[in-house]
Amino acid sequence: MTVFAPDSLELNRKLPLWYQVSQSLRASILGRAPGAPLRLPTEERLAQHYGVSVLTMRQALKELETEGLISRYRRRGTFIEPDARRTRPVRLLGSVDTIVAQQSGDRTTLLHHGLTPVPAELAEHFPDIGETTAYRRLRYDPESGEATNWAENFIHPEAARHIDPADLERGWPMTKVLRDGVGIRISRITDTVEARLADPETAKLLDVPLLSPILHYTGVTYDAEGRVVDVALIHYRGDRFSFSVTVEAR
Repeated sequence: MTVFAPDSLELNRKLPLWYQVSQSLRASILGRAPGAPLRLPTEERLAQHYGVSVLTMRQALKELETEGLISRYRRRGTFIEPDARRTRPVRLLGSVDTIVAQQSGDRTTLLHHGLTPVPAELAEHFPDIGETTAYRRLRYDPESGEATNWAENFIHPEAARHIDPADLERGWPMTKVLRDGVGIRISRITDTVEARLADPETAKLLDVPLLSPILHYTGVTYDAEGRVVDVALIHYRGDRFSFSVTVEAR
């Protein structure tokens, strides 16, 4: 039977190991893709995956069992509860101009860009290709100079060929780059926002404690033919951002 594959975790020795492992595994379970396997690896395999002792792993699993996310059966294994509470996304609606305006104004550092294999969790958006061009940017508050969010954009290579990295370094949002710089006719963008815990990379880039609250934004941009040209993953400091949604009656 295929088993569920949890996310990896870089441990912080200043926090209880069982707590970090339980929170990482909890986030993996609640954020799992539809149809993902329900069976977890054995305690030994999980302990090896996280780099902790079996005793620590057992304590972390006990926490998740108490919460009702998993059930453990002697000789059968450990399983995710099918009805375990999943994250309920907040979807934001608006115009492309509104999104461009909201994303503009931050000072930006382009950390990296180049071809990369399509991440497994994004494969459904890029079914016809094996690689995308990834752009990683760190953005700062223009007044305080404090890092407030970092973004990963996975761009269809056909569109990426026409992107000028200088536009990103001058602070243009990717949506503006694609629309105004590349000339793509954007038909729609679907936005999802959910609460997560800061992983080691996010904690380092945003200078926040490991496992602190993060607002995780996913934006999927479609062109006029309905093809996905960009998937944006943006990690916002939870103590610096809030999201509001306005619903207008027709």
